[in-house]
Amino acid sequence: MESLVYIRLIGLTAGTLAQLFWMVVILGYRRQRNFERVFFFLCLALFLFYSGSLLALNAQIHYGVPPVGLREFAITIITVGLCLVPGLLMHLHMEFAETRGLLRNKRWKYAVLLFFYGASLHLAIRLFPIHITTGTFDFMLPAKSLGEDFSHVYAYSLLWCAIWEFRFCRNAPNQPERRFYGFLMVVFGAAFLMVVSLHVLHVPGSPAAAQELGVALAMLPVAPLGALIYLVWRHNFLQIGRQKNLIYAVSATFLALLYLSLVRRVSGWLEPVLPPEASASILLFVLVPFIEPLQRTLGRRLEATAHRELDRVQRLSGEIQQEAKQGDVAALVKFIERRTTEEFELGSARVVLTGPYRERALDLTGAALNAANFGDIGVANAGNSSNRFRIGRGDQTDGFLLVQPHGAFLSGETTAAFEFLCEQLPNALELCLLIEEKLRLERELAERERLAVLGQMAASISHNLKNPLGSIKTILQVQMENPDLPPSMRAETKMVLDEIGRLSAKLSQLLQFSRPSVRGGTVEATCDARMVIEEVLGVLRHEAERRGIVLEIQLPETGVKLAAGAEAVGDVVSNLLVNALEATTSGAHVRVSAAASNGECVLTVEDDGTGIAPAAREKLLQPFFTTKVHGTGLGLAIVARRVAEFHGRLDWESPLRDGRGTRFRVSLPSRSDEAAKKVTRQR
Repeated sequence: MESLVYIRLIGLTAGTLAQLFWMVVILGYRRQRNFERVFFFLCLALFLFYSGSLLALNAQIHYGVPPVGLREFAITIITVGLCLVPGLLMHLHMEFAETRGLLRNKRWKYAVLLFFYGASLHLAIRLFPIHITTGTFDFMLPAKSLGEDFSHVYAYSLLWCAIWEFRFCRNAPNQPERRFYGFLMVVFGAAFLMVVSLHVLHVPGSPAAAQELGVALAMLPVAPLGALIYLVWRHNFLQIGRQKNLIYAVSATFLALLYLSLVRRVSGWLEPVLPPEASASILLFVLVPFIEPLQRTLGRRLEATAHRELDRVQRLSGEIQQEAKQGDVAALVKFIERRTTEEFELGSARVVLTGPYRERALDLTGAALNAANFGDIGVANAGNSSNRFRIGRGDQTDGFLLVQPHGAFLSGETTAAFEFLCEQLPNALELCLLIEEKLRLERELAERERLAVLGQMAASISHNLKNPLGSIKTILQVQMENPDLPPSMRAETKMVLDEIGRLSAKLSQLLQFSRPSVRGGTVEATCDARMVIEEVLGVLRHEAERRGIVLEIQLPETGVKLAAGAEAVGDVVSNLLVNALEATTSGAHVRVSAAASNGECVLTVEDDGTGIAPAAREKLLQPFFTTKVHGTGLGLAIVARRVAEFHGRLDWESPLRDGRGTRFRVSLPSRSDEAAKKVTRQR
């Protein structure tokens, strides 16, 4: 039976190290899925069984009769590990089936898991005190010590797992996985037959045969775990094989531990012939001739892995360069984040631009897009610094690539790939910014040409229509002064005069829309926000009183200098205020406020009207789109144009409360007093 003891020593040591190996790999590269979590706890349960059995066997060899405390500790961890195995095996297969779309009835899943986990907990609570108090625990056949109830639960779980593996084999996407599932089906089927033979039917007649079958059953999980290592390394099974250096490092560590354990065992066996130190020295010296071939082999493997990573980065850089040619910085950043996450199988990836690139991107895309696509600069200085990679060339920092792996760390080849990728990103960002700036200039030029044509058309319309309208208006006003005009004619004449006034207002608004403000040269536009708002309010206050609308004004005590022309700011405020007055009814409130903050002035116009309909929100700022009967659809288009001309920002919100109300917020750059005085002297 000594050979059986040696086989158990080797098998239990290999099983313990195999479970440790997989726990380290899962912790190092875990995905945010229940499957990996359950796999980790299954490895932990098997580790408790193997380590407890190994501890008991070593204690038996060393002490003959193990100490009571050591024996009780070994019984405890073996019992806990074995009782958890059936439920975890079922849970693991159901979670994997769910990831493959083979399990859709979650109620059935929870019912089955409740049964197996409940049975395991019941058995552990019932059997543990018995074995501790009586000491009747068979370490060679631990499942037999747990009773027939446990054997039945264990056998059922193994049979169900074999059936699941059959389904996985039928639905496998490729030949390697199909072979692996077929192998697992055979392993679970064999384990089922062994458990039934040993603990249910009691087929082996002699104790020796039962012990040999029990040792074979205990060693059975080591084979599929070893096959899984190959499948992960060779075919990227479970998406772990991307970081091959992680597999190499953990494998080398545990092989070294296994060999050191073997050295210790062999030294003990040869102790009657050689001193243990001499045996250990000889066994360690045996490895010296293999160091150079092993180093060459590992070097080639690592070099091949590095080349694959560099090829992947080159391919990804080519895709990013193609996307950069579209000239959309926000879309490029999203593309980099998405493709990096997919290519390197990360939890997430984020690009944070800093310095000149951030300022140029802000100027091109606006602060709203920046908040959504670039985030806060402070994020680049937070988190795990090992997962933050600097984007830039030389000493210049253009941004950061923040990555979040599924596991606790990144392997060496992945880290090198990210560093190489970040060296390529500035070229793509520079290309994208240049193209986007070129496209913006082309759009501005086309827009100005269109506005020039529109201005010529508007001037022609104004010349051809305003003069006749003026003559008609004058004639009708003279007729209105005639005391002999009948009352019916007087009412109709007044109606015609009102329509002429409305038509003149629409012509004026068309001219206003087609006439962009002029910026450039050495003289820049500036105005006092408080003064402009008060002028607009002075004109429209009577209209608000006529409609019975309460105007609430909140302006800064001191003036705020804006880097915008008074005419443009007046257009913005007047159009927003007119829209607010027309959207509200008698007794409602319209609030106008201005406040200076962080180098800009925020103008706010808020009303208690019906709000903006969902169908009108996408077209709200388009020219000539209106929901009013007599509207032109140019008011908000003029506001958007004037704000854009001075690099401001227009935001709106509707509804505000109780399904009613609209708030427009205009942010325009402000100018310091010294800059305003300088502009005044230039004028």
